Amino acid sequence: MEPELMILHAGRSGERTGRLAETLSDALEGRNVRYFGGSPPLENRRILFAFSLPENGINIRLHSLLGWLREHPGCLRGSTGGIVIDGTGDLYTKAAGRELVLAASLAGCTFPGHPLVEAAGSLQNFTIQAKNAGCSLQEAYRLAVHDLAGRVLDFAPPRKKRPCLLVLHASSRGTSNTMDLWSRCRERIESRCDITEIGLRNGTMEDCAGCPYTMCLHYGEKGGCFYGGVMVQEVYPAIREADAVLLLCPNYNDALSANLTAAVNRLTALYRAASFTDKAVFAIVVSGYSGGDIVASQVVSAMCMNKGFWLPPEFCLLETANQAGEALARPGIEMRLERFANHILNQLLIE
Repeated sequence: MEPELMILHAGRSGERTGRLAETLSDALEGRNVRYFGGSPPLENRRILFAFSLPENGINIRLHSLLGWLREHPGCLRGSTGGIVIDGTGDLYTKAAGRELVLAASLAGCTFPGHPLVEAAGSLQNFTIQAKNAGCSLQEAYRLAVHDLAGRVLDFAPPRKKRPCLLVLHASSRGTSNTMDLWSRCRERIESRCDITEIGLRNGTMEDCAGCPYTMCLHYGEKGGCFYGGVMVQEVYPAIREADAVLLLCPNYNDALSANLTAAVNRLTALYRAASFTDKAVFAIVVSGYSGGDIVASQVVSAMCMNKGFWLPPEFCLLETANQAGEALARPGIEMRLERFANHILNQLLIE
């Protein structure tokens, strides 16, 4: 018998009618589905979070769920999830989705690659999918929900006896708190996995300039990119071999650093020719003052939602440190590093 799919569903006022409810009913027909109207904990479940948003983007039930998840670490431990956000307008759907993915991941939920189906009010974001499938926008929406439900039910994190971990950074070893944390983490895991570390700080790191689709696909199929450089020479081959990617993310103006952003953008050529769905993404995020959650949510949207890496539960280590060396002096840091390092291994290794 197919595993049960738990639906956490709340329309604009909790209604069971309207576009979202009808789409769920059609897309999930024949599946073993149960609607859940309470609050977590929901451990060891397959979950589809489904929320609709009014024009202003505020769904009170969604915000109540976010509050619960943030206050109850581990309440989704062992669960795998996907998210459907149905908007009245054309804004806020992705922002709501990535905020929920981050909160649920930190509460213990795993997400397969591309875990969000967002339906803008006009459904114009399904134009390409509808054209490719030869169907209406509404039917493309239904098909996307049907596909997501299947992937949530079927997902099993790939595991290896000795996984390959690719670490990408653009930091200076002498002054970077992020690099300090990674060095201590590496000491704890390098005996059990193969680690490739690539620095993007030196030399010219060209950002993606948005080549036409056919040109990008042409270079991607040949394993390259029009702009060449370290991405083609080092990062692309390492990505192909990697079972997981760890991004070292100091907070620059509440954003990923320029070189890391460029690297994510440049993955597009490879993404057009190869799937990343069997590769996990982790992150170490260090903020001088605050805003680590903003950077972590960028990793979620760029690597998991957009590029399709699967997102382990508690995928990121979030720390605050300003002066050089401060991160390793924080109370309890060794315990948190130990936990994060063990967590990486637990997600990747065959048990």
